[in-house]
Amino acid sequence: MNIEVTRINNGIRIDPKGYVQSVNEEYYYQLKKITDDIINTRHEKPVILLSGPSGSGKTTTAFMIEKLLDEAGCETHTISMDNYFCPLTHEEKELAALGKMDLESPDRIDADLLNTQIEAIERCEEIEIPKYNFAESTREHSNIFLKRGQGELVIFEGIHALNPAVITVPDSKLIKLYVSVRTRVTCGDIILHPSKVRLMRRMIRDKNFRKRSLRETMNMFHSVESGENKYIMPYKHRSDYDIDTFMAYELNAYRDSLIDQLRELSDFPELADVTQVLEQLVPLDKKDISRDSLICEFIGSGQFKY
Repeated sequence: MNIEVTRINNGIRIDPKGYVQSVNEEYYYQLKKITDDIINTRHEKPVILLSGPSGSGKTTTAFMIEKLLDEAGCETHTISMDNYFCPLTHEEKELAALGKMDLESPDRIDADLLNTQIEAIERCEEIEIPKYNFAESTREHSNIFLKRGQGELVIFEGIHALNPAVITVPDSKLIKLYVSVRTRVTCGDIILHPSKVRLMRRMIRDKNFRKRSLRETMNMFHSVESGENKYIMPYKHRSDYDIDTFMAYELNAYRDSLIDQLRELSDFPELADVTQVLEQLVPLDKKDISRDSLICEFIGSGQFKY
């Protein structure tokens, strides 16, 4: 799917809040059709796997699906697969600090523990959800216990959720979702690839919440992209449902936060199209974005706690 900058700008000029609301409602409608199917198979397939590349909006989409299912009377729980990372040894921490360890690899996941707990959840047995301490690169006891009731659902979200080397539970017990930006933004002769939209999401998130400059995000860009092509994209065909997380107004919301710093990154030629597109967009004030927007995962002030 393609969408023109002119069309987006017209919507925002006429009624910014109304345009944002209509885009959000369209996304919720997309999710609602999927949750209706999930409810119909909840007894046979009580576990939902949700995967997608960095900047795809996995976490917020998982929370939105949980909310829709809860509102439909189907109690649902969401677990981040980040909690199943393997602790790093002292030597591995040193390698990671030097950038010599592949932190995107599926080998980082404790697949044995993850699959054991998914199977226990399916049998309605109690588990203690692990907690990963990123500051110390260790896994800890959370003292948070979960016992799925009959008819309840559990969502596992993470970049490796569709990788059969990581998840060995039979597909017959699972619903598999893949989320990513699929829409291309067109501006004259420029066609902005969806990966560039996800890159802007990471830039905004890194700037707002991780104290990273745009240059630092770009320095990691090719490594992240390589990991996606190696570990995530090959398995997206395994999904039962594909979800396009693009929000038509989002680049307008990012514009003023990114444009000046992007102009200073002329040594990254791959950003030229991003800068040119942003220059043509009408800015969207943050106050016109409702708290239920998916992009609050990146700009903040959303209704969900991450």
